[in-house]
Formats: sequence, structure tokens, C-alpha cells
Amino acid sequence: MRFTAKYIENLKPADKRFVKYEDNARGRGSLGIRVNPSGTKSWVHMYYVNGKVRMSTLGRYPRMSVAEAHEVYARLAREVAEGGDPSRDIVIENVRRREAPRVEDLAAIYIEKWAKPRKRSWKQDQSMIKRDVLPTIGHLRVEDVKRRDIIDLLDRVVARGAAIQANRVLALVRKMFNFGIGRDLVEHNPCAQVQKPARENRRERVLNDVELRILLAKIPECQMWRPTQLALLFLLLTAQRPGEVVGARWEEMDLAGGWWTIPGSRAKNRLSHRVPLSPQALALLEEARGFDRETGAVFPSRIGGGAMVHSVLSTALRRSRPVIGIAHFTAHDLRRTAASHMTSLGVSRLVVSKLLNHVESGVTAVYDRHSYDQEKRRGLELWGQRVAELGFDANFAPHAVNARASRSGIEATNAALAP
Repeated sequence: MRFTAKYIENLKPADKRFVKYEDNARGRGSLGIRVNPSGTKSWVHMYYVNGKVRMSTLGRYPRMSVAEAHEVYARLAREVAEGGDPSRDIVIENVRRREAPRVEDLAAIYIEKWAKPRKRSWKQDQSMIKRDVLPTIGHLRVEDVKRRDIIDLLDRVVARGAAIQANRVLALVRKMFNFGIGRDLVEHNPCAQVQKPARENRRERVLNDVELRILLAKIPECQMWRPTQLALLFLLLTAQRPGEVVGARWEEMDLAGGWWTIPGSRAKNRLSHRVPLSPQALALLEEARGFDRETGAVFPSRIGGGAMVHSVLSTALRRSRPVIGIAHFTAHDLRRTAASHMTSLGVSRLVVSKLLNHVESGVTAVYDRHSYDQEKRRGLELWGQRVAELGFDANFAPHAVNARASRSGIEATNAALAP
């Protein structure tokens, strides 16, 4: 007898489960159909190994057709004839599948082995994973994640009105799976060929001379902690990254020589960076000394004893927007503004790039990190003079704000000042 679709359809369930087999040669095994009392039917393979019977389930009918069952059975029968044991292989595969890493496991390894040692922002990755990734695909085995799963994940983020955040999630998941490939945890990256959900415009906000005049005039009127004001202007004068500015420490400052050395442990590219201090920047630091809380932070937090956090500058600018009264800009835009104006003043792009501490390639980049010190100093002094022409001296020179910067005035104004 050989199974046909008609024969299988005509099999009726009984009170107990039963199995019908095709004719077979003894020892080679047989293809069977198992019928449960509920009426469900499944294909089974019965065979012998060393005189002992083995049985494995191949699939459910009609999801696995008669032709497909015969094809699978023929392959397994050849394995048995060659000394194989399909049931043992199935058990081994089931164990492997149970122990296979899931996305939540990959994410934990990624954070510990890659993000923490290499990224200061690893907590942002961890937060994104917990909020956006794990609730959707965290339970899936990494080998089972398909492109469709990634697209569904991104659609959920977009649906809550966070299209740009969806771009960040895609970049993180892609990096996480590439990390998994490198550690032999997964063989392919399901993010391949997945497009960014949202189009991002390149940031090009640069404050012009008129806006800079307004900014310099209005910052003293903003209800923000005075060290926050100083940090914003110090950022504008030095063109350094907001995080590097708010984390500045007095031991990094050589006031006599006019240098600020950002250590590699705080620099984004992990390379120490020497920043010349213009007379205007030194004037800001002179005032900042009045706020020294003996913690070593140049720009201390209003609440607590350490340095202010990175987000303070953006928060302060956002809250002060009605007072300043110019188009929206961020703390990082001040860095871009300084770089753009320096090039317009004739400072070469190479010198500006070195002032910005951009990553350089090539062997010579390692050896000439201090060879442009004089050019960098001329560039920032030229920029400081321009900022002074736009109103810096009138509004920020120490003699104009000594009363506000005095230690006695700090405690009196703390309660009324925003971050």
C-alpha cells in the first residue's frame, strides 16, 4: 500500500490514537500517518537502529502534503540505511534550538562586551534596547529574526511619532547584529537592505552676525545659572563639543600658558586635544573661579557638587528661547557657528579641523598633533576678537559681572535660577 491523499482523508478518528503504515522492508523503516482522537493527523517515521525501534514526527497533514511526506521519508530512509539515526539528530537539534541565544541575550552581550568598553553613551544604547527592541523582538532567537521582524519593529517606533528615533533604533540593531556575526552568535544580519524610516536633514544651523549680537546681549537677561551662561559662551569661543565643555576640570587648564588640554579619556575620539585659550575665553574662566565649589569642575552644577550634565546646555537654551528671541539653535550649533565664522575670517579648513579635533587618518596624524598649535591659537584669537566686536566685552568682561559672580551672591540667587 502506498498513501494517497484520498486514503488519508478517509481515515476517521477513533477513541484512541492510532497509526497506519505503508508497506516497507523490515529494518528499513516505514512512513506512517498518526490519527489523534481530535482528528489531527501527523506524519511519522518508524525505523530500527540496532534492533531497537525509533519513531520521529515529520510534520502535520495537510500542511505537509503526501508528496512532501514521501520526499522527507525517502531522505531519512537513506540516512538509516547509511547508519544514521534521524531521531537522535532531531533531539540534538531541539537541544541546540533551546540553547540558541535570543535577541535579549545578544543585546546583553553587546552592551557588556562592546558598548561599555567603547562608548561613553552606552547607557543610551541600553535604554533604547529596553524601550524599543526587547518588547518587540527580545524573545526571538537571533537566528530566527527576519527582515520583516525588523521592519515591524521600526513601524512600531514610527507609529508613536518618533520617526527619527526609529532611524537610531535601526542603526543600533544593525550594529548589534554585526557584533553578533563577529562573535559567531548569528550568521546573517536581518537589517541588511532595510532603509531608514525617516529622512534626516543635515544640520547646518549657523548663527549670523546679527544673531550673535542678539545672543551676546540677551544671555545675561536669561534666567539660567550663571555657570551655564559661561559654559555656553566658552563653547562659542573655543568651538569644542558641549560634553567636553561641561565636563571641563581645572586641572586641564593652564591659565598662565593659555591652554586647555582635553584628556583622551574625555575626548570623543579618545585622543588628547590642546585648545588655545583666547583672552576672551580666559576672561570667562576668571569669572568661573568665583563659582569654584572645590570639586574641580570649571562649570559646576547648580544642584550637587559635581560638573553640570551634558543636557543642561540644551535645556537652558530651550527654556530661554522666548528671551533670546532668535530662531531655534542648539548648543552644538554654537560649535558649528564658531567653525564657520573662523573659515570666513580666513582660517584654513585644515586648522579649523584640528581645532575641532576631528579624526585624522594616516601615519603623520599621530606625529603632528602639536605641529599646528600656533595656527590654532591665531585662529581662536582672531575669532575671539570678532566675538568681542559683536558685543562680548560689553556684556561678559569680568569687571561687568563681578558682583554677580561673587560667592556671596551665589546663595542669594540659587533658588530663583533655572538650570
